[in-house]
Amino acid sequence: MKKVFTLVIFISLALVSWIPVRAQTPTSKYFSETGHNVEGEFFAFYNANPNATSLYGYPITERFIARDGKDAQYFQRARFEYRADLPEGKRVQLTALGREMYVSSGQINIGNPFACRAYSETGFSVCFAFLEFFDANGGTTQFGYPISGFEYREGKIVQYFERARLEWQSASAGNYRVVISDLGRAYFDKLNEDPARLAPAKPSNNAPRLQNASELRVRAFALKTVAQPTDTQTFYIVVQDQNSQPISGATCTITVHWSNVAQNSTSVKSDSNGIGVVSLAFQNQPYGSLVNADVVCAYNQLAGKTSTSFRIWY
Repeated sequence: MKKVFTLVIFISLALVSWIPVRAQTPTSKYFSETGHNVEGEFFAFYNANPNATSLYGYPITERFIARDGKDAQYFQRARFEYRADLPEGKRVQLTALGREMYVSSGQINIGNPFACRAYSETGFSVCFAFLEFFDANGGTTQFGYPISGFEYREGKIVQYFERARLEWQSASAGNYRVVISDLGRAYFDKLNEDPARLAPAKPSNNAPRLQNASELRVRAFALKTVAQPTDTQTFYIVVQDQNSQPISGATCTITVHWSNVAQNSTSVKSDSNGIGVVSLAFQNQPYGSLVNADVVCAYNQLAGKTSTSFRIWY
């Protein structure tokens, strides 16, 4: 009996060890590109689309109750709405931004029945490269039906759909000439939402911010706007990312152009606050002369530059 009991325990433990371990599906993500979180069902909806960044863009707000009373979150090219009255899996809906933002400016008649598809639901057609992009990115499920023909807006040919606007960018290459307009931000402004909601937020899981900069913004200023001919000047260099967050470890070179001597360059790294400080002593600068300083900073593959100046005075 004791042997049987031991065998049962052994088999049970062996079976437990054979149970496959499944990786947890993330329920949220912090987008350092714009400094906002996407969580819960909104993130599941976003993450389910392999072309989410192209179709929706990055989040530009957190989730909140919008001016129109909807539980929503704004993205660059879309707005997500949460509908608690709908069944699970269908509760996240796209705001009909095309319909909300469309005002006719007059159609351009460049259609071709052999390169178009007509939609009787709205009486408009989708043609040429717009039709290729439309089909490749979800068609009516993603964009809804066309609600306009070709129109000319802001120097571009565009077409409105129920949930988006497509635009033709002739200067782009190949397959990237048709893009989705940034109607998310435009609708945010139309509803007169609070601009403070655009400010970067902290990661929702309290994890430290990842320094994933896509843009380097550099500012510099001299401590003294005027200095004596023989004096010491201190320069402050501020390096931030696209969300105005400090960049630590950027290498900055300041080149000062003196009036009576050759220029000289000094390098410094930005600290945890994104600030680099350079102090320089100088002598016998001409009265009234303007001293210019150029600053160039580099971080990973990014670069940014700026300039500042001060005056030599009596």
